[in-house]
Amino acid sequence: MTSSKDYIFIILGLMLYAIGFSAFILPHEVVIGGMAGIGTLVYFLTNGAISVGVTSFVLNILLLCFAYRIVGRTFVLRTVFGVSIVSLSIGVFENFFMSLGHPLVPDEVMSVVLGAILCGVGIGTTFIHNGSSGGTDIVAAMVSKVSNVSIGRTMIFMDMFIVSSSIFLPFDGPFNARIEARIPTMVYGFMVTWIVSYVTDMLINTNRQATQFIIFSPKWVEIADRVNQEAHRGVTVLDGQGWYTKQDVKILLVWCRKIESVTIFRIIKSIDEDAFITQGAVNGVYGKGFDKMKVKMKKHKKENPNPMNHKESNSHAVLSQVRRSNSEE
Repeated sequence: MTSSKDYIFIILGLMLYAIGFSAFILPHEVVIGGMAGIGTLVYFLTNGAISVGVTSFVLNILLLCFAYRIVGRTFVLRTVFGVSIVSLSIGVFENFFMSLGHPLVPDEVMSVVLGAILCGVGIGTTFIHNGSSGGTDIVAAMVSKVSNVSIGRTMIFMDMFIVSSSIFLPFDGPFNARIEARIPTMVYGFMVTWIVSYVTDMLINTNRQATQFIIFSPKWVEIADRVNQEAHRGVTVLDGQGWYTKQDVKILLVWCRKIESVTIFRIIKSIDEDAFITQGAVNGVYGKGFDKMKVKMKKHKKENPNPMNHKESNSHAVLSQVRRSNSEE
């Protein structure tokens, strides 16, 4: 469920993406993946007559119309909101930064790297708060619904195709000269695509990283109560025995987000500075209060509703073979 706080962060994330693209990538005529990349192609093919934001918005709406029955109403509505915000933002920032007449950062490499980082942070922020920027996400979602091809693989193939299409941008001179001039730009496009993906994954994984605490303390009751009340995390109490002392002990298991680890440490230290604690990184925690399991279940083959029919058909086949052999004799 998306809250008002999530919508605020979605808007901020998409605006950050629009700034990174319009201020640092578009002025250098670098084509990136997604609908923004197709919009860039149209923008330069029409000499700026058609805005990147307009092209991106129209293509996203068309894709959503095709995807409605496949991906569902919730995905479409959430994506329409994101598409509208990002298209409007790109349109506004594009007019401002392109009207300057020169790139904001003259160095092409530094500019596209900075733009890619901003785009990755923006998309990551949007995804963390259950938002969507549309683009190739829509096509990837449709493909994953009807086939076993993963969303990530579909997005990579589509983005690489869009970036490679920048070779057809207008250029004064022979075709060989065009290729030599466009290859560096294509390389920058691929670089931006991979940086955006990497930064997005890092941001999402950092937000979802979890930590496991194993706590030994004679004041385990107070620690467990404080963790419940102040950290709002569950505590599991296990029975154990110290083999050296041969005494029974209570073991506390606590799972929390990585950013909440400091809170757990403060609670334990304020109660028992001599508590024995182990802290371990956990790749993922799924369940109430954490992430939901997103696993596709295998489709089971439909069993024969009447197994007797199968047996009867086999017996009839055997009898027919016997009769045929008898008649031949």
